[in-house]
Amino acid sequence: MPLSWTSSGIDLYLRVETGTGRRAGLESALRSAIREGRLPAGTRMPSTRGLARELGLSRGTVTAAYDQLVEEGFLVTRPGSATTVAELPARAPAAPRPASAPPPPRHDLRPGLPDISAFPTRAWLASTRRVLTGGPPEIFASGDPQGDIALRRALADYLGRTRGVIASPDHIVITSGYYQSVTLLGAVLAARHATTAAVEDPGHNHFRNVVRRAGLATVPLPVDAHGARADALVPDTAAVFLTPAHHYPTGVPLHSSRRQALYAWARDTGGLLIEDDYDGEFRYDRQPVGALQGLAPDHTVYCGTASKTLAPALRLAWMVLPPHLLQEVVLAKREADQYTETLNQLVLADLIATYAYDRHIRAARLRYARRRALLLDRVAAIPGLTAHGVPAGLHTLVTLPDHGPTEREVLDHCAAHGLALRGLTELHHDPAGSPAGLLIGFAASSERAYPAALEALSTALTSVLLP
Repeated sequence: MPLSWTSSGIDLYLRVETGTGRRAGLESALRSAIREGRLPAGTRMPSTRGLARELGLSRGTVTAAYDQLVEEGFLVTRPGSATTVAELPARAPAAPRPASAPPPPRHDLRPGLPDISAFPTRAWLASTRRVLTGGPPEIFASGDPQGDIALRRALADYLGRTRGVIASPDHIVITSGYYQSVTLLGAVLAARHATTAAVEDPGHNHFRNVVRRAGLATVPLPVDAHGARADALVPDTAAVFLTPAHHYPTGVPLHSSRRQALYAWARDTGGLLIEDDYDGEFRYDRQPVGALQGLAPDHTVYCGTASKTLAPALRLAWMVLPPHLLQEVVLAKREADQYTETLNQLVLADLIATYAYDRHIRAARLRYARRRALLLDRVAAIPGLTAHGVPAGLHTLVTLPDHGPTEREVLDHCAAHGLALRGLTELHHDPAGSPAGLLIGFAASSERAYPAALEALSTALTSVLLP
């Protein structure tokens, strides 16, 4: 029989099997609840009278069951106090970590991660309070597959004034991250019988695999000092995935002539440009370069995310779509997960509308610029290392000398020194013969931890490159 213990202030599903007797059934059910952790140590048990009434048992049966469990050490009773759940002996510890497994990193220098210790907690709480106290009950109802209109309006304004995006709230779709954005776009392209997409080479291999899982073949689009090469696009390419503001991983922005060439390609072929503006706000030596979408809004999908500006855990991203794609993408979103949760959308909308989002990004820009400069000083002091890319983003690409330890050896050596980095080789379509390098993030560590992270990095690289 199921039981809900409302009289004692706690709710617990409990089934008492009476085939072996009522008392034995109650004892077994209580033992199981305690062993499984559903009744944690210190939980105050209901009175024998109250539990007997809830279960339809005699008080004597419940008292006898309690006494038996006290004898066995499952319950504790003291004069004048309620009966409570006892502290059971600890379970056997988990199997030890294999001796060959590296210890968890002490310093996170992976690319693409923000400093979550600098999350604008006070501003977020203020916006949350306004949303919860000023919003109608409907904010707790099922959401719009396209995204809440308040956030779409706020983003249309923000993206227009800071990134040069031509955006109407009606053409924005909110997703749970760039991963989902790519998944939805891949599904729509496949449904349109597209077969091929071009992906920057080198480029983010994780998202390259997402495009492939949608059923599209991916072809490498070479990247040089001016960005992606439009002249290398092959026939029948339906879409091009780009990081034009700050190429991942080399750090170069897409040159204006390449922007024009890609726009001409999209206009002449009907192809689609998919712009990942993953860290477009973070340019340190000048105003951030405007979005590619502002040049070709009818041929470009603009993708942005709060993962780099605020925190990955928020799971909030957005797409600005050409009108001809909107309904298909909204339908794909509805079929994928119906809608993105609403409350964080409304909080972010308030954060943007009150300009707290702008203030947070400006402060982050100053912090990250200082950190990048400190990193470059350390890299310059180690012979054989070369830093690449413009002053922007959340990471710096550092190539390794042609002669010396391999990229894998350097990464393993750094891991042994407690450092988490990423290698360049795996980001190429064909890793064989590709340049060796390290992607070093300078944002993820807190302000307090960053100097120690740099010191550990300098020590590790010096010891492996200059033995």
